[in-house]
Amino acid sequence: MIIDFYRHIWMHAMGSPKAKQALERLGNDIRTARLRRGVAVADLAVRAGTSPSSISRLEKGDSGVAIGTLAEVLVALGLIERLTDLVDVRKDDLGLALAVERGPRRGRTFAARLKSQKAHSRKGEGQQDIIDPDGAAF
Repeated sequence: MIIDFYRHIWMHAMGSPKAKQALERLGNDIRTARLRRGVAVADLAVRAGTSPSSISRLEKGDSGVAIGTLAEVLVALGLIERLTDLVDVRKDDLGLALAVERGPRRGRTFAARLKSQKAHSRKGEGQQDIIDPDGAAF
């Protein structure tokens, strides 16, 4: 039982194998880009405003390196446009298919729906309160 508990904690801390593999590939690609440019780890760290150990951790695929550090390293390497293309919604086939399936929707915030509900409830004084079926969770 205790072993299962620690195994669960260890697996949670390690993350999914797919994420680990992707981070390792990203780190390797950053290392390759740095070496192609002839930039030392210490020099890249200075340019990115971080420590050499953070650069080494990033190049090893450490999931604990901040995304801001990744962004600064990409700026220093001249590759920042790659970060903005990382999740290109124009290439999100599943998301686009789901949006088409649902049809056009008018975007309304929770606050706007609540305001509308209050306005409707004032018109019909004495009626029961309108309850938001979606709940108030975000």
